[in-house]
Amino acid sequence: MEHSDLDLSDEPMTGMVDSNTPDNGDSTAMEGAGDGFVSYLPNLNQDAQWTMDQVPDTLAALANQQNLGQDHVQQAAAVEQYEQFSVDGNSKSVGQKSGISEDSATEQPADSAPDVGSQLETTEQTADSPDLKKLSSQKQTESGNSESPANMELEDASKEGSEDGSGDVSEQKSSFPSEFERLYKVVEDNPEDFNGWVYLLQYVEQENHLLASRKAFDAFFLRYPYCYGYWKKYADIEKKHGCIQMADEVYRRGLQAIPLSVDLWLHYIAFLRENQDTSDGEAENRIRAAYEHAVLAAGTDFRSDRLWEAYINWETEQEKLANVTAVYDRILAIPTQLYSQHFQRFKDHVQNNNPKHFLSEEEFVQLRLELAAANKPTGEGEEETPSEELPPGTEDLPDPAKRVTEIENMRHKVIEARQEIFNHNEHEVSKRWAFEEGIKRPYFHVKALEKTQLSNWREYLDFELENGTPERVVVLFERCLIACALYEEFWIKYAKYLESYSTEGVRHVYKKACTIHLPKKPTIHLLWAAFEEQQGNIEEARGILKGLEEAVPGLAMVRLRRVSLERRHGNLDEAEALLRDAMTNGKNATESSFYSVKLARQLLKVHRSIGKARKVLLEAIEKDETNPKLYLNLLELEYSGDVQQNETEILACFDRALNSPMPLDSRVTFSQRKVEFLEDFGSDINALVTAYDQHQALLKEQESTKRKAENGSQEPDSKRQRMDDGSAASGQMVPDMQANHGAYNYNNWYQQYNSWGTQNSWGQYGQYQYNQYYPPPPT
Repeated sequence: MEHSDLDLSDEPMTGMVDSNTPDNGDSTAMEGAGDGFVSYLPNLNQDAQWTMDQVPDTLAALANQQNLGQDHVQQAAAVEQYEQFSVDGNSKSVGQKSGISEDSATEQPADSAPDVGSQLETTEQTADSPDLKKLSSQKQTESGNSESPANMELEDASKEGSEDGSGDVSEQKSSFPSEFERLYKVVEDNPEDFNGWVYLLQYVEQENHLLASRKAFDAFFLRYPYCYGYWKKYADIEKKHGCIQMADEVYRRGLQAIPLSVDLWLHYIAFLRENQDTSDGEAENRIRAAYEHAVLAAGTDFRSDRLWEAYINWETEQEKLANVTAVYDRILAIPTQLYSQHFQRFKDHVQNNNPKHFLSEEEFVQLRLELAAANKPTGEGEEETPSEELPPGTEDLPDPAKRVTEIENMRHKVIEARQEIFNHNEHEVSKRWAFEEGIKRPYFHVKALEKTQLSNWREYLDFELENGTPERVVVLFERCLIACALYEEFWIKYAKYLESYSTEGVRHVYKKACTIHLPKKPTIHLLWAAFEEQQGNIEEARGILKGLEEAVPGLAMVRLRRVSLERRHGNLDEAEALLRDAMTNGKNATESSFYSVKLARQLLKVHRSIGKARKVLLEAIEKDETNPKLYLNLLELEYSGDVQQNETEILACFDRALNSPMPLDSRVTFSQRKVEFLEDFGSDINALVTAYDQHQALLKEQESTKRKAENGSQEPDSKRQRMDDGSAASGQMVPDMQANHGAYNYNNWYQQYNSWGTQNSWGQYGQYQYNQYYPPPPT
């Protein structure tokens, strides 16, 4: 397994993440996006106060319901913990924390992107507009609102360390490097230009300009928080300038954005070890707390072996062999890539050390009693005798031979007890091995994934959903959404899964997807709005739809969803206003006509105002006289009443369509339906005969046009296409009319009608079959 090279590369697309690193996940969403994780991360100058009681237990409860073992419950709690690992409110202005005055902030160019202070509050904020200035204003509005203990801790720590880098910032605040504004303008104008971001970040790193680096990196992470390599680069820049506390905060922000990143955890812990304060005697506890957070957040990842190995090696360095055994007991029950290697190293650990050193006192005493009882030759009634002869606690047996035998027997019992766990774990690994082998790009990239990769993720998720525990399902979803962050199907699938467990979890997934990774994907926004409406958060749903329409204007589905939202909640005036606005501001006549039809139907069916609906359609027809859909909907409107009383209006509608400049085929269709109407509901035979004559004339004109086309005088493709569309539209818009009126063969009827008075006319008329009147309507 190759480690990612985090040094600055000359290649335009490097410095992201290693292809084999398991940094696959963002904060899990089973309980929301609180600051619980941040508040207990070890601070450089503060004693660690980590206890397992601080881990939320929602997923643990789920695990208990499914009869999971104690180790699984612990892993469930771990997933729940890192899921709360978000950045809501966890920031104060970088300018404040690093000694930048308000004056220095105002000296930035007016057209620059968000200032450094506003950028520090990152991944939970809205990113659905490509305009970075808008993102900045949103964050400035929300900054400083959090009053949680976690934020207070971070702010205090940062203030203490801000003096280290304040001098450098003061020197740099007056100007940026020469090429900075040009490179920044590129990504400001097009935030989706990833190569532009890469060039900008490489440039500020090469220039070693702290303020420019902060501005560039903070803006970058608004859109691409999953690029763990750049979090490391950012922290290194802060550290290089002596801003140790700022570097610590950058690491925390990165781990909040991507808590499954094993590499980032290892870098952070190495940073803590290098910069820890050893004067208070609590340095060891702080590092152990950091390792605990790391394995709770990322330890269930299939490729988390390096993290566990680092934890074990560190405990070994501290000569805490009992702690090493406890860590092995956890990793041996987790399906990972190097599961067999862990078991072999555990056996070496047991064979090379004395049981009284690598076992807890309770387990040691229990094993000694079990072995003594097993070796006692007598039967019942004397079971307590061996325990009285044994030395107290972990003291050695007085007999050297017995002591050696006891040690060997204990080692055998310890390994034997773990062998069964290992065997079960090996079986779990075998079921997932093929899926893991199929993951070729576990890291984030803007390039599209291969179809085989997408298919493998789908199949792996389906397998885990069917066979895995909730915590393993969540971890796999988080891993998947690193590699597939730009594919909304996986976000939607994740949100649907969480609906059975946590409302806040579903909301967190939708929010992260829509505000960071998929700001212009309409489907997931519509689902998010629908979810919020289901929860009764009408204002939130309204804001989601409005924001999407601003980000991607002109989507009819979004405008209609906004209309239906207002209609469902009784805001009929607002619904009508939205439709009128869309109708007035349509890009072309076709779009305006579309919204006119929708508005007319709303006025008719919801407002019960046939007069207003008729007026809307008539005004639309004046602007778009060749659109058959408008005439069809006007006809449907007139049909909705009493057809005998509305005969005059219905015939006027037919005549308006027949006299319009619509394509010939559309007028033939309307002519045919006019005859049908008069046949079924007409009160005047003269009107019926006149309609027959007009219909025959149109049919002859149509036949003539067809003959010309057959002879090579064909109509232009564009016109012919429009005629086809009109015919299809007419078939779709008035299904009731097609269903209610048969297809009359008016050619035969007309000929027979003219033959009245002849000898056989009435006999022929008596043989009419109404289902043969004319060919079926086009489908």
